[in-house]
Amino acid sequence: MHETDQMVVRTQRRPAAPVVIGHRGAPGYRPEHTMSSYELAIDMGADLIEPDIVLSRDGALIARHENELSLSTDVAAHPEFADRHRTQVVNGKQQTGWFVEDFTLAELRTLRAVEKNPHLRPLNTAYDGTEGILTLADIVALVRRRSTPQRRVRVLAELKHPTWYAEQGMPYTRLVADELRRLDATGEDGPVVLQSFDAAALRWLRAQLGEHGPRMVQLVDDEGDEHDAMVTPAGLREVSTYAQGVGPGKGRVLVRDAEQNLVGVSDLVSQAHRAGLCVFVWTLRAENAYLPLHLRQGTDPAALGDARAEVALLWALGLDGVITDHPDIAVAARAEVTVATRELVTARRGV
Repeated sequence: MHETDQMVVRTQRRPAAPVVIGHRGAPGYRPEHTMSSYELAIDMGADLIEPDIVLSRDGALIARHENELSLSTDVAAHPEFADRHRTQVVNGKQQTGWFVEDFTLAELRTLRAVEKNPHLRPLNTAYDGTEGILTLADIVALVRRRSTPQRRVRVLAELKHPTWYAEQGMPYTRLVADELRRLDATGEDGPVVLQSFDAAALRWLRAQLGEHGPRMVQLVDDEGDEHDAMVTPAGLREVSTYAQGVGPGKGRVLVRDAEQNLVGVSDLVSQAHRAGLCVFVWTLRAENAYLPLHLRQGTDPAALGDARAEVALLWALGLDGVITDHPDIAVAARAEVTVATRELVTARRGV
């Protein structure tokens, strides 16, 4: 190992205990990216809450998964915005709708959130129209308000499409750096952790915010040559030069066949740990539609299956964290695994 590699590994720190990350809050129970969704995730025991960050026309950092608004808000019901309906290409895909970057923050504040997947989560539609659009600053204020000396809550902010925004003339990464400074959230132990699929954006922010800047997670998709290269031993060592964690899709750890049978587990977790990286797997959801065949209960895609068994397997593989739509299930499974591990250690010691 080179001297520089030793330095990198020494500076990485895995969590003292595995963490539960509320994916867009707790969207298994509330519309995503709403204050009630984030609050519920914290109430359920999430250690971090995970907003996706897109940009408004006036450079505000907005919590939405897509920059297209029609699926998750009531924008179509606002006649004053009808003329902003358009088609554009985002990251190589043609999309039609209303886009965040065409609205100011003040205009976005007039919209109301709705359930994005009513066919799978019909109960969540009871909350449609009751809450508005949030910013990164709103969410940082929430975790600061909800943190205590006994329990700290943090934000895992996913940076969406930084390179695409730059191509549109919008300085995404600079705006993120400026806002983190304004929020006094630039330290490695601060309230914000950053993650993105865009390695160039994370590298730029690491250079701007310094070695002791916010902790970072390199997200890795389930497919793609670039992402395949990231999870090789050499790729993971490269990631460790600018990030403290790697975030693979769960398909890279729990391997399924084309019929959605679970056929094995990979060695990605152990390989990443050897490179000094934490591993946060995404995204765990409890509905049958997202589970391997043997954990589904009944034939209704919207029915809840045995998600606890899936997350328990991931905990047993040594994950440092799971990103989930159902934080309560992950918290319960973590407690069960912790108890089982303690019992095994006690038995081996003969206590």
